[in-house]
Amino acid sequence: MVSLTARVPDPGTGQLRETLLRVVAPGQGLSIRWDEPTEEPLQPMSQYQQKVVQLRRRGLVHPFELVRMLAQPAGVHAAAPPGEFVEYDLDASNALVPVQRPPGSNTANVVVGVVRNFTRRYPEGMERVVLLGDPGREMGSVAEPECRRIAAALDLAEKLRAPVEWFEVCAGAKISMTSGTENMDWVSRVLRRIIEFTQRGGEINVVVLGIAVGAQPYWNAEATMLMHTKGILVMAPGSTMVLTGKQALEYSGSVSAEDNEGIGGYDRIMGPNGQAQYRAGSVSEALQILLRHYDHCYVAPGERFPRRAETADPRDRDVRDDPHGPEGGAGFATVGEIFSAEHNPDRKKPFEIRKVMGAAIDRDFPPLERWRDLRGGETAVVWDAHLGGWPVCLIGIQSRPLPRLEFVPADGPELWSAGTLFPQSSKKIARAVNSASGNRPLVILANLSGFDGSPESMRRLQLEYGAEIGRAVVNFQGPIAFCVVSRYHGGAFVVFARTLTESIEIAAIEGARASVIGGAPAAAVVFAREVETRTRKDPRVLAAEKSASRGHARGVAQMIEAVRSEKLGEVGEEYDRVHSVERALKVGSLDQIIAPRELRPYLIDVVERGIARFTKN
Repeated sequence: MVSLTARVPDPGTGQLRETLLRVVAPGQGLSIRWDEPTEEPLQPMSQYQQKVVQLRRRGLVHPFELVRMLAQPAGVHAAAPPGEFVEYDLDASNALVPVQRPPGSNTANVVVGVVRNFTRRYPEGMERVVLLGDPGREMGSVAEPECRRIAAALDLAEKLRAPVEWFEVCAGAKISMTSGTENMDWVSRVLRRIIEFTQRGGEINVVVLGIAVGAQPYWNAEATMLMHTKGILVMAPGSTMVLTGKQALEYSGSVSAEDNEGIGGYDRIMGPNGQAQYRAGSVSEALQILLRHYDHCYVAPGERFPRRAETADPRDRDVRDDPHGPEGGAGFATVGEIFSAEHNPDRKKPFEIRKVMGAAIDRDFPPLERWRDLRGGETAVVWDAHLGGWPVCLIGIQSRPLPRLEFVPADGPELWSAGTLFPQSSKKIARAVNSASGNRPLVILANLSGFDGSPESMRRLQLEYGAEIGRAVVNFQGPIAFCVVSRYHGGAFVVFARTLTESIEIAAIEGARASVIGGAPAAAVVFAREVETRTRKDPRVLAAEKSASRGHARGVAQMIEAVRSEKLGEVGEEYDRVHSVERALKVGSLDQIIAPRELRPYLIDVVERGIARFTKN
């Protein structure tokens, strides 16, 4: 804190008066307070304040300082909306009950409570069960007292039908001269409880604030990293998840890194592998990410979907007017040119899918992108967004080639090709579909040429992750709006087909293509004999061969090759004309074909009809 005594004009009279200005840095951000000058001596810090300062010096946050950030009174500028926090602890029967005691009086290395934040959409408060690791007590290590409270917190969350949010710094299972394997047994009890909780649809959101060792990373994995889980994992600066710390690894002769962040930090490990979904620049930003997540995903007890927000974005806004920019290199000035017969007649030119997604969603609700840093998953884009005020999970397929930011093996593609699903992008989509199931509608904007079938992709579980998409769609609980914006071919057609679930509605924008395979590869592989026949019967080839029979063989091979290339395009175009979206509509693969200007109102209509149908049921 910096205190400054100054003479400041009085707002009412303009007269200069003595004023005390206090600038306080509570750990994250700054606060400024104006006071009357005082001659009172500085008071000694309380034991609680000493703990706060000691932790701050080590780059850590006291759990009750987090509580202050989460639940500020009304009228105070903070990272979170106004709220209230009630601490819970175990009673004699080992049940969680509310307690009233001074902050920092917890007897275990974890603090449990219930927090409510009051917003315009939820004036009664968004209620969550909160777990806060206490790094000031044995670095938050866990044994029986902590594990009993964590398991009881999950029981309380099921009873309240509320999500759990877990702010953690944890040194793992307690290592002591007086306790041993029983601590591991308690860790496994919590592991079982997390598995049961998440498999029944429970949501656990994790914010890693420091080092998490051993038991805690495995709990995090069961809570947020598996295919069926709904929660998010946010990592604050300097945080890391390791099974074994750097010093222990080196002592045992195992492979280590220069520091713990090199073993399990966001930038090199957890972000690129997709196990952490978001990186925060500060603790305050981590809280804001968590609350933005609830803007899209929080469901009040007794309700089926997240509540609708007020939006000023017109329902019938034409997406074609939105700018596109130079991304992709095709020279599209607006989104509308992507769908234009003049600028993109074959729907093959590359474009930036985020521009189309941004044009469709509500402009007054910025999207929150999951797994943005997942290495190898760049061709899938997952947004939490709003459509017509309704929270949705929006998935887009990147439609321009992207450079690979890693070592490229000889049996894999040099670029991530447009409209193609690779193993990690397939995994990302499957996780996104599962996370939205039973919570909010799913909207997919598809330009899909299929799954990559290179040896590298097959080696990296392309079949398995592609199958996970199909399973996620079959099991999805809620409405699905699927719109073909460009092309729709191959195995990708299968895993999003109408026959998988009655909850999906599929449309295509006028001029899009839908078939088993694209026209060009069909001509080259499936109709190769037809191409060869047409080539040999072409008058130019016949003339060249006749000339060769008279001793003028020069140029025959070039002529045949040129005509064959022409015939490949000709057969491919014929195939595309036959296998149009109109044919797909006729045979029942599509529900309807829409004009580009109808994209936004159509998606909103599908979402609203789906919500009404599921709410009624």
